[in-house]
Amino acid sequence: MAPLRIAVASGKGGTGKTSVAANLVLSLPGAQYLDCDVETPNGHLFLHPDLREHRPVTVPLPRIDPDRCTLCGDCAQACEFNALAVTRQRVLVFAELCHGCGVCAYVCPEKGAITEVEREIGSLELGVIATAMPALFPDAIPGAVHERLNFIQGTLNLGETATGMVIKAVKGRVDPDGIQILDSPAGTACPMVETVQGADYCLLVTEPTPFGLNDLELAVGVTRRLRIQCGVVLNRCDIGDQAVADYCRALGLPILMEIPFARTLAEAYARGLPWVQADPAWRARFQALFRAIQEDLGR
Repeated sequence: MAPLRIAVASGKGGTGKTSVAANLVLSLPGAQYLDCDVETPNGHLFLHPDLREHRPVTVPLPRIDPDRCTLCGDCAQACEFNALAVTRQRVLVFAELCHGCGVCAYVCPEKGAITEVEREIGSLELGVIATAMPALFPDAIPGAVHERLNFIQGTLNLGETATGMVIKAVKGRVDPDGIQILDSPAGTACPMVETVQGADYCLLVTEPTPFGLNDLELAVGVTRRLRIQCGVVLNRCDIGDQAVADYCRALGLPILMEIPFARTLAEAYARGLPWVQADPAWRARFQALFRAIQEDLGR
């Protein structure tokens, strides 16, 4: 398959975004799953990866040399995040506010007065999604295990605020030659924007409720601002009203997949079992979803 980066996002939480991303990955041999919901990553609950590597995510933190600092205040004035404050005796550094941009060291007139040290703000976990092949590939050798998927998960440390830096670290591990499925944080704030930016396509998961419609409108606004083509997955499609469908029709947004409000799907979800494993028929449906994305992109 040709390289393709698909971000799976939603304007609100609880729409089934991670379920759609996980099942889509499991339906595409060789695809890569990247959990960019770094504050609450939960893709591992469905994909059950065999984790192979743990790496810290760090940002540069300024260190002030009091013997060289003249307390001129240029660093604090240049910092847009108010991470530095100049007193009569020294420069205070508020690590939690620092974004590691390096502008303070750049503007400092005293050579060597500001150096940088690495501060850990999160971590990456890398592994392989080992899936029993008979469940998804009937023609496979019975009992074989096929390590076919890459799994990248980012986790932001408690108390940290630099969500975007951890998301960038996750995206830095993408396989440029394959299919990447990026599981975005819910909402339309900076973490969602950081995840979706640079994607070839954005799959917006919503539900046919007033809240679903309101947040879908916000998410569509973000994708259009970023000039990223998008389509819609309508989860729990047989409840609620027709307002979401009418909105999509008016804007020319394709509804690429509809998922019913079914007890069997809810039971599989509660057990951490992907739908494509609970019912192999769903694999064909998610493959059809991928083909619909390709067609919408003209590929």
